[in-house]
Amino acid sequence: MPIKSRIRTIPHYPHQGIMFRDITTLLKDPVGLRLTIEKITNQYKEARIDTVVGIEARGFIIGTPVAFQLHTGFIPIRKKNKLPAKTAGRDYQLEYGSDRVEIHVDAIQQGNRVLLVDDLIATGGTAEAAVKLIEDMGGEVVACCFVIDLPDVGGRARLEKSGYEVFSLCEFEGG
Repeated sequence: MPIKSRIRTIPHYPHQGIMFRDITTLLKDPVGLRLTIEKITNQYKEARIDTVVGIEARGFIIGTPVAFQLHTGFIPIRKKNKLPAKTAGRDYQLEYGSDRVEIHVDAIQQGNRVLLVDDLIATGGTAEAAVKLIEDMGGEVVACCFVIDLPDVGGRARLEKSGYEVFSLCEFEGG
């Protein structure tokens, strides 16, 4: 059974018209979780990754075991005011307003080769802010990796247009 079939769709959550792709059903399935981590790890095992960066919060769940399997450390990118030490941040636009992601200023060393991981790419705003933040810190983004791509929303194309490699395990049409 493929990864996509282990992901639950919840209609009209959190708003009318949204089809929420819920990975909790994938995560609770031991085979699905193992397949997810193995497929990502196999994709990047020869890429000389220095560190894995995960975007809050589901990127933490996927990114940490990927980092373990790649024999690297893991770095969280969080929403504003969530990290305890000195941070740097990037603002990005949401459909209605803006938000900010932050990273500890000492998290990434100049020239570190970074794999960015999150559960889903939709519009790409959060991922784009994260890659810019990684680059601000001196890191080189080797690739952006997602469990789910929503290609009709345009995030993957947005990142690829900016020159980033994008990898996903499955796609869902529509939003």
